[in-house]
Amino acid sequence: MRRLLPTLAVMALAWGAVEAHAGTVPFTGSLTIGVFHPNGSPLSPLVVPGSGIATVDGSHIATLDLPASPFAATGITAMNGAATGPLSGEQLTVHNGAGSFAGGPLGGPMPLNGVMKVCHFAYCGSAPPANMLVPLTVAGVGGSATVSSLVNVTVSGAPWTVGTAALGTLTQMGFRHGPASLTSSTAAASGQIRLVTPIFISTNIGGAPLLPTFGFLDLHFVPEPSTLLLLGTGIAGLVMFGRTKGG
Repeated sequence: MRRLLPTLAVMALAWGAVEAHAGTVPFTGSLTIGVFHPNGSPLSPLVVPGSGIATVDGSHIATLDLPASPFAATGITAMNGAATGPLSGEQLTVHNGAGSFAGGPLGGPMPLNGVMKVCHFAYCGSAPPANMLVPLTVAGVGGSATVSSLVNVTVSGAPWTVGTAALGTLTQMGFRHGPASLTSSTAAASGQIRLVTPIFISTNIGGAPLLPTFGFLDLHFVPEPSTLLLLGTGIAGLVMFGRTKGG
């Protein structure tokens, strides 16, 4: 038993490192822009993967701060079926600004710097005359922005939330939970957060004057490499102890 105690102590130390929630926590995740047809049906999403280090406070995350640009992409394209449709696809160039979230429900601003191109009657890259450029500067923050060209576009944004985001009758919900869907350990390894933000796009196109859009920010917290090394050391020690005892 005495030989087992040091190994158990190492494992307890490693697990304590996994469960330490104040400070910085590595994450992987994705930033998704989901465009909906005016009739409410979803179009092909634009997904930007990323990873980085979050700063958190509290086991269930009372505050969350994200750095700028872990989610960045140039020219990501989604296609929506036939090129002859009124909304044939979207193209996205974006990188996120720094985000700061707090409160109940957890939420706050994180700007999206970039532009989304909505392609009409031809796939993106075919340069049809009715391509619509959508500025994203107010998305995830609030306020409105307008672009006047062949297609006039006004975009209205709002901060992110783990609660419910609504655009008319369309709603999307965020969430946060720890491993095994526990509601008190979001910052632990395998904890997850989804923040959502509504992006209201209005145009002067007669057949589709409104283009409801949502932003989704998904984070999955992972243990740091040093923690994994400690856990691996502890498990290896138990294996060696078992072999020695059995021999």
